[in-house]
Amino acid sequence: MRRIEVSGLSAWFGANQVLHDINMVAQPRAVTAVIGPSGCGKSTFIRCLNRMHEEVPGARASGKVLFDGQDIYGPDMDPVEIRRRIGMVFQKPNPFPTMSVLDNAVAGLKLMGGGNRSWLDEQGERALRAAGLWEEVKDRLHEPGSKLSGGQQQRLCIARALAVEPEVLLMAEHCSALDAASTLRIEELIAELMDNYTVVIVTHNMQQAARVADWTMFMLSGEVVEYGPTQKIFTRPDNKRTEDYVTGRFG
Repeated sequence: MRRIEVSGLSAWFGANQVLHDINMVAQPRAVTAVIGPSGCGKSTFIRCLNRMHEEVPGARASGKVLFDGQDIYGPDMDPVEIRRRIGMVFQKPNPFPTMSVLDNAVAGLKLMGGGNRSWLDEQGERALRAAGLWEEVKDRLHEPGSKLSGGQQQRLCIARALAVEPEVLLMAEHCSALDAASTLRIEELIAELMDNYTVVIVTHNMQQAARVADWTMFMLSGEVVEYGPTQKIFTRPDNKRTEDYVTGRFG
């Protein structure tokens, strides 16, 4: 299992520095939650973990992000391969509207060259099962993915990410647009996924972080205030700012 080691990570949008010297380790077979108020740099941080940040015009990063012992920002590293191995699920479900449920699940495999239809169907079923969606959609595989409910669409996007067999799964505010029942199902899914993946989530929901994460990192103004076991962060934090945030005094 792979872990991510972040050392001296800083990031900019043009001249505006949004991350300042971030240091942390995302442990394998564990869920790490990144929490903090809006604008603190959570989303930028997670996008730096698979080089999505640099897709924004004028954006750049410095420092090291080691994955499997290699710096993903090294000159010989292929960003496309990095993003395959370190997959991401975004805040808003984004299935391809003109594609069927099954074709959505295997879209990444098709972009990589794929295989024959039979193999793609098998991989699609595998991914949908891994995302906890197969039983709900097995009779709707050829309907547009956009016809699924919001929670099902998000799990379809998770299936799409899992189909290309990543080693790390990043989830950026993945439940913010979902109802309580859909959020609970995805939280259950995260607990299942951590048996096989390194998972890093960004969430504004303190209760969700407390429920699903093994480790929690609290950020303010682009800096890490505190990082440690989730139970300690929420019950015995070392920093007064952490205590104020997790108890709802600000943010």
